[in-house]
Amino acid sequence: MRRALLTVALAAGLVAGASAARAGQPEAQRPETQRPEAARHSEPAAPRVLKIWDNASAPHTNGIATAETTPGAGLAGNTSEAVLYIYPAGAARDTGLAAVVCPGGGYSCLALDHEGHAMGRWLASEGVTAAVLKYRLPEGCPEVPQEDAEQALRIMQGLEAGATGFTPDRVGIVGFSAGGHLAATVSTLGRTRPAFAVLFYPVIATDGAATHRGSIDRLLGPDPAPGLLARYSPDRQVDDATPPTLLLLSDDDRGVPPANSLRYYEALKARGIPASMHIYPSGGHGWGCGEGFAYRAQWQQALLDWLRQLRPADRETPAGKY
Repeated sequence: MRRALLTVALAAGLVAGASAARAGQPEAQRPETQRPEAARHSEPAAPRVLKIWDNASAPHTNGIATAETTPGAGLAGNTSEAVLYIYPAGAARDTGLAAVVCPGGGYSCLALDHEGHAMGRWLASEGVTAAVLKYRLPEGCPEVPQEDAEQALRIMQGLEAGATGFTPDRVGIVGFSAGGHLAATVSTLGRTRPAFAVLFYPVIATDGAATHRGSIDRLLGPDPAPGLLARYSPDRQVDDATPPTLLLLSDDDRGVPPANSLRYYEALKARGIPASMHIYPSGGHGWGCGEGFAYRAQWQQALLDWLRQLRPADRETPAGKY
């Protein structure tokens, strides 16, 4: 199995490398006229802001009682209230799908710009309504971000007040890094599950050399019980209700090693859950929606193609194109 997975990984990297070679230039350096159609759509409108709850009204609290911080450009820290930023799909390209977007940040902050709002704008431009989630940081209480993400799903599914026009079978989840761990946790443990999941370089392992220790320490505390480690290792919690999943990552990721995604992919396939994985030769960790990532055009097309084959009956939209 390991040898087969390594073969898959190598093949994915070679395909991505060949595509980049044919393109001639990394995405960030290509002229606007040569970029894929997705990059040339008009910018969606400003998002609708919807407060979900805070520490006083949510089922659990992370104990943060001080003001939210900005530890760096595009980052949010010390978050104590959950907020959705909803980017509606344009009517001309609306696919009828929606996704909750969970930024990363090692569970110590949220990379709201390049792993949040930029993704929301791009998805909306491609006809997928995006709800970017500013979730509360766990501070050792893993129930906190999980219940935020599940409530966001319920809102987008029309099961709670705040959004309309969607049903549970049309609302997925997207997560980056620690946000990918959150998305995988909801996909495996959640009482409310997404219809599909897209995970960018996700944190998965809670034990062994592949573990991103900073994320797990912030999620579970510095000395969690073995049972808690097992519970929050999504590869150990995959069941028949886990949704189809797309994984996107770089082979040279030293922050969250590719073994994390490989473990989750293996677990999904062992359960017969549809799963696809794209491993790009370079890029490291945390590239998000940044234009500096050489394979930006490739991952965008891969994601759109995957959504298209996931719901083949939805290929034709009012605009005639998914």
